Amino acid sequence: MKNRAIKNILLINHYAGSPDMGMEFRPYYFAREWVKKGYRVDVIAASYSHLRISNPKINKDFEEQIIDGIHYHWIHTISYEGNGGKRALTMFQFVGKLWFNAKNIAQKFQPDVIITSSTYPLDTYVGQRIKKYTRGKGKLIHEIHDMWPIVPVEIGGMSPKHPFIKIMQKAEKSFCCNSDAVVSLLPCAEKYLIKRGLRQGKFVHVPNGILEEEWLNITPLPEKMQQELTGIKKNHKFLICFFGSITISYALDYLIDAMKQFNNTEVGLLIVGNGNYKNKLVERAAGMNNIYFFESISKKSVPVLLSQVDIIYIGAINSRMFRFGICMNKLFDSMMSGKPILYAVHAPNNYIKDYHCGISVTPESTEALVEGIQKLIGMPKEKLESMGKNGKDAVMQNFTIPVLSEKFERAFKKK
Repeated sequence: MKNRAIKNILLINHYAGSPDMGMEFRPYYFAREWVKKGYRVDVIAASYSHLRISNPKINKDFEEQIIDGIHYHWIHTISYEGNGGKRALTMFQFVGKLWFNAKNIAQKFQPDVIITSSTYPLDTYVGQRIKKYTRGKGKLIHEIHDMWPIVPVEIGGMSPKHPFIKIMQKAEKSFCCNSDAVVSLLPCAEKYLIKRGLRQGKFVHVPNGILEEEWLNITPLPEKMQQELTGIKKNHKFLICFFGSITISYALDYLIDAMKQFNNTEVGLLIVGNGNYKNKLVERAAGMNNIYFFESISKKSVPVLLSQVDIIYIGAINSRMFRFGICMNKLFDSMMSGKPILYAVHAPNNYIKDYHCGISVTPESTEALVEGIQKLIGMPKEKLESMGKNGKDAVMQNFTIPVLSEKFERAFKKK
């Protein structure tokens, strides 16, 4: 049952998008579910995001656009490329405009719940200020996507003493100490956050998931790709597939080296996607006749692709960042496909083991991947199908957007 005292939800997310604009989708999907339940949802987002396919054209700050019942309010920010100074400037630009308009925002939207969710933690200050102007009636929830400021330090290589990092550290401590609840995509961040000031019992884990309707309203693969794939399937009894951005992070070097053990055999590998590491992988696979590279495909075509392969590879390099857990969108798509998963990731949460939907092997190990592939292709068809079914059942029970949005909703009622 919906808490009747809660009517209005204000969601602040610098990068929020929509199906037409592109990523990020999570704010849109959750907001749409809450609208269905009768809540009024206002989303405040920046007019420019590097994650979107297209950005809204606006004439003034707080220009409103209604998308599927969600009230979007756009804040004008400059455009940028990469992760340099201009991107940092847009963070301060976005948060600064909201800070100076906090009283008007509180009065106009009268939020019962204020969600700050902009990847970086600076928007907590805006949320706290808006809450003050609701006279404490609004509940403040901070959502963590990535572990900032740890990410720019451990992944981006920034010094912990850099002024930007110091500012982020202060904001992190502030949201831990002043939020009514903290929602995290990563399941194992609670102990760290408690050390930073979060009170016991205020942590809520809400991972990513899938929208079932996207698996019903699908788009065929490009005609040329489908023709090539049909020919590839005739040459290989087992097809392994990786799909998504091709970066060094996914440890694909090891997979290609493992596939050398299966050259001139019935085992083939599809690598579908683009990225800054693709050319190096193509060079690494030169001369092999069982590895095939394809361009990126539409999200709506992913179900079609996965229906035609036998095994899905999900891997990652070893990283200290994974000590907080891992939450890959591609993992839930892979489970939803009903195909067994070859999983080479070291993280404290492991849905492959939890739900018996594939096999886990040591990451960054060619030998472990070879052994894993041999084990999977040697299994009876019924066993592989059972693994795939386990994964799909797990998604339908635990990781659909309606289920996850309801779990998020419980954070509204944290005391």
